[in-house]
This record gives sequence, structure tokens and C-alpha cells, in this order.
Amino acid sequence: MNAQTKNDHEAQPEAKAELKSLYLETLQLVERLHRRLLDVIKDEFERGGRTDINAVQALLLFNIGDSVLTAGELRTRGFYLGSNVSYNLKKLVELGFINHQKSRVDRRAVRVSLTEAGMEVAAVVAELYDRHIGSIDKVGGLDEQEFQKMNRSLQRLDRFWNDQILYRL
Repeated sequence: MNAQTKNDHEAQPEAKAELKSLYLETLQLVERLHRRLLDVIKDEFERGGRTDINAVQALLLFNIGDSVLTAGELRTRGFYLGSNVSYNLKKLVELGFINHQKSRVDRRAVRVSLTEAGMEVAAVVAELYDRHIGSIDKVGGLDEQEFQKMNRSLQRLDRFWNDQILYRL
């Protein structure tokens, strides 16, 4: 084995260890960012004196927006996990934030849309995001190019994980 090949072979475990460390850090950051987003939304509603809805539910209403969807469509769009969607949709119907009706085509499917109250909650989240857009570059140091690069990386990671499931890799 020549000296270059030996050095390359010895560098592989170090490179693999570094990649593993970075991968695990990314996983922790993704989880932490989602929890932090929920904290930011919760804080926004608490400052507004609203205790009738939690952050997960507010985010769900924001993601439904003007659409008419089924719980399955919310799951396939990647917003939520199964039981989480069903439970929160049921609660939001009970609280008067969501309209629901059985589909005319498939009576088993329930289509949901926002009530006026649900639209108000979604608007609070939209306004929060708009405020963030106004200061994220100046305060957070994140500009359009940084978001483009970050989004490309996260989309690749999403595709990788999806392939792991689809192809059982």
C-alpha cells in the first residue's frame, strides 16, 4: 500500500465520524427548531391573551388556510402525523375553528375548511411570520440566499428519508 492510499484509508473513519456528528447535529436542530417554532407561536397567542388554542392547532389552521382538505391530505403533504391530525381536527371542530363535512364522492372521507374563527387564528400566525420577515435578515443574519441554500439542503434530506422508506434502504 503506498503512502497516499494509506493516508486516504486512515482518513475515511475520521471523515465518517465527522459526517455522523454533523448529521446528528442536524437531526437535533430540526427537532429543536420545530419545538422552538411552536414556542414562538404559543408566546404570540399568550401575549394576545388567547388561551383557547394551542400552538400545534394554530399551525394546523395556518397550514389549512383557504384550502378544503381531508386529514389524509394534510398527512400526505407532510404537515402532521396521523393521530395528531385526527385528534387536533376533532378538537378544532369542537372549538368552532373548522368546518367539516363528508365528501360527496367518498362518504368515509371528511373534508375540512376554516370557519371565520379559524381564519382569524391563521391570520395571527401569518402576521407573526410577516413580522419575522421584516427583521430576520437584520436581526438573524438570514437573507434570501441563505434560505435558498438551507431549503435545498432540507429538501434533499427529505428526499433521502423518503427514499429510505419507499425503497427500504
